[in-house]
Amino acid sequence: MHIPDGFLDITVATITYIMFFIFGAYATKRIKDTTIPERISLVSVLAAGIFAAQMLNWPLPGGTSLHFVGGALAGIMLGPWLGFLSMSLVLFVQALVFHDGGITTLGANVLNMAIIDVVVAYFIYRTSIRIFGPKHSVRATAAFLGGWLGIMLAGVAAGLEIGYSPSFPFGFWVTLPVMAIWHTILGIIEGAITASTILYLARRAPQLISSEAGEAE
Repeated sequence: MHIPDGFLDITVATITYIMFFIFGAYATKRIKDTTIPERISLVSVLAAGIFAAQMLNWPLPGGTSLHFVGGALAGIMLGPWLGFLSMSLVLFVQALVFHDGGITTLGANVLNMAIIDVVVAYFIYRTSIRIFGPKHSVRATAAFLGGWLGIMLAGVAAGLEIGYSPSFPFGFWVTLPVMAIWHTILGIIEGAITASTILYLARRAPQLISSEAGEAE
């Protein structure tokens, strides 16, 4: 899902960078106002795990690549603001050090994986807990849906961004189906991993799941 340099035109790249900066500024303020200091250590630990998971990449003809994202897990465990920070750190290091994703497309990659994926999963999980209560069946279902829908919508966003950029050889009628379909399929696995991890934490260390504490409010 990482978009390399040269795939996006200047307009799409600029718009995504603006969205990245606006959300990042607001998230930074919320982190300063509401974050429990003990959670900061989780950011680096979770970021390291997500970084390793994202190293498994499969190229997609007519798109970019297919890989696990981990944004849903970050959003549910850390909340939308620290989840955004954790994912952004991963994407920044990947782009700057490993050239996995471009510098000019960093705004789009952050938008897709650190904002859309994180926020969608957090919203689904938090809303489900509020409505149906913190039952294990609710936790598992909500985490699965967050992992599945989060990565699917992130893939859809990437497909649209690439498809609407004239510099890419395929239009969105090619890039959108390719990115959406494959990430919908991968989302089943990501959803299952997210659900099993959250269910384990809910039983062993429920204090690590900020989405149930409502810290982002």
